[in-house]
Amino acid sequence: MTIVCFGPGPKFKGGISNYNTSLAKALDRRGDCEVHIVSWTQQYPAIIPREFVDKTSKVDLLEGTDIKVQYVTNYNNPLTWQETYRRIVELKPDKVIFQWAIAIQGLPMGYIARKLRRHPEIEVIFDLHFVIQKENSSLDRRFTQYGIAPADTFIAHAYKTVDELKELFPGRAFDVTETGERSIAEGAGGGAQVQGSTPVIKLYHPVYDLFAPREDFDATAFRREHGLREHVFLFFGFIRKYKGLHHVIRAFAELAGRREDVSLIICGESFWDTLKSDKLSTKLKNVTFGLAKQLFLKKADDEREYRPLELLDELGIRDRVMVKNEFVANEEVHKYFQASDAVVLFYEYATPSGVESISYNFQLPAIATRVGHFPETITDGYNGYLAAPGDVADMARQLERMIESPIPRAHVYETTREMSWDNYAAAIVG
Repeated sequence: MTIVCFGPGPKFKGGISNYNTSLAKALDRRGDCEVHIVSWTQQYPAIIPREFVDKTSKVDLLEGTDIKVQYVTNYNNPLTWQETYRRIVELKPDKVIFQWAIAIQGLPMGYIARKLRRHPEIEVIFDLHFVIQKENSSLDRRFTQYGIAPADTFIAHAYKTVDELKELFPGRAFDVTETGERSIAEGAGGGAQVQGSTPVIKLYHPVYDLFAPREDFDATAFRREHGLREHVFLFFGFIRKYKGLHHVIRAFAELAGRREDVSLIICGESFWDTLKSDKLSTKLKNVTFGLAKQLFLKKADDEREYRPLELLDELGIRDRVMVKNEFVANEEVHKYFQASDAVVLFYEYATPSGVESISYNFQLPAIATRVGHFPETITDGYNGYLAAPGDVADMARQLERMIESPIPRAHVYETTREMSWDNYAAAIVG
């Protein structure tokens, strides 16, 4: 079986690149799949003022695999959309899996997927990281409808996503399964079902195995070197407003006001602060992108001026917090998880979180807000704790609960032991 994973290749930053790479590796491990990654060269409009390529990591995430990568698709050049379609067809795939994670990519992905639907031997699968876009742009719904409508089969990581899919396509019938079984009509192409409904495979966000604990890492020495105290909480990943770092800092400040034995690690790159601000190209992009934001985005949702780290001085807790405000190389990720006691996910709204998935491979419990999918994956008091969204006092209480009633690491393992990439790949292959 030949499978194409369409999405950002391993040279890109971020969770979707890690996800696409992990999925390709899991399919490759099966031994019965020829796996290709067909990737973007540029994922977004050229006006977006951000660096998306990983220029820090040195490790080759595909080392030891037979996976072949082609970087083809430039968002800003529709001729490459046609070239992408042509290259995929040349590979003669049985399945093409699109990673769907942002509405603005609906134009090129919808174009490519529609062209692939002309080939009944190919199952077009959309792996949904969201359906309802976080930023609430007036165009998001249209981009999403156009982008994902051609799918023969959908994959969802949470029932919340399934519900959003039904809301987006109210006239479309869906057959939801957790096994990956699809009943294909005799002679029908792709994933067309006998009943005329669209299969939705409800799975999960698999536990990342790209990042794993290292036995030779001395967590005690790391804590001592960075002045970390007895109980360490971790915020990890891109700094974006919906991830609620401002809530994390305020809740931690409240906890630190009554305890001397706590520390916080903030480890991640500010999403909108990756280019040199004094370069002319950056200034032009900022102006153009700002105008586009004014036209299509509510002012409250424009996060380019989001500066939560300023709260550290405002609240007087700078000496209690370790800050690594930059992109972390893949080979360095393990340090921050191994040095911590719990990961903090005080999101304002959430689709399945890659940071949560990374934490599980370190058997690290999570403290999260009761939003999105978190109540599906975190059982309060068993493998983590849940706080009321927007309630900083309750968030601080849940941080303290983790200290007073620590979650056994065995509970985290037990909760996630079936959430492997191999099981995920088996459900996709069907």
